[in-house]
Amino acid sequence: MNEQQPVLHDEFDIHPTAYIFPNTFLAGTITIGAESSVWPMSVLRADTVPITIGAYSNVQDGCIIHGDPGFPAIIGDWVTLGHGAIVHGAEIEDEVLIGIGAVVLNGARIGRGSMIGARALVTEGMEVPPGSLVLGIPGRIRPLSPEQAARIRTPAEHYVARKELYRRRMT
Repeated sequence: MNEQQPVLHDEFDIHPTAYIFPNTFLAGTITIGAESSVWPMSVLRADTVPITIGAYSNVQDGCIIHGDPGFPAIIGDWVTLGHGAIVHGAEIEDEVLIGIGAVVLNGARIGRGSMIGARALVTEGMEVPPGSLVLGIPGRIRPLSPEQAARIRTPAEHYVARKELYRRRMT
């Protein structure tokens, strides 16, 4: 298959404990791990390269995940993508919080235990070291405070529990 051609079939590997809200758009080759959740109006379009989402992660309302040839979207475990965030061809390591409306572009790599502030822009190829905070447009990197680091996993834990409420409500 030519890398530039879209995938014309869907290949989903979604763990049985994951929850995908009914009006989510999924296309292409997508893997979603245990206890993860994808919320209303999100788009996961893996028609040129795969999308992988680890365990215990949440993709909140209105997020977009996509990639380009050579730049798959890889999202680790215990990751929170805040409402309206965009991850395009980037790698997000474990225990990362991507703030509301933040944009992470091709080839960027977000190190474990980092936080990307609301509306921040992580530019193409940016390497964010573990335990960092990125704020602004373009994003500027600084160390996380201990208090900020302690809060990263809280939203992911919240969404693991919340998905079960919605699973029961929707069935």
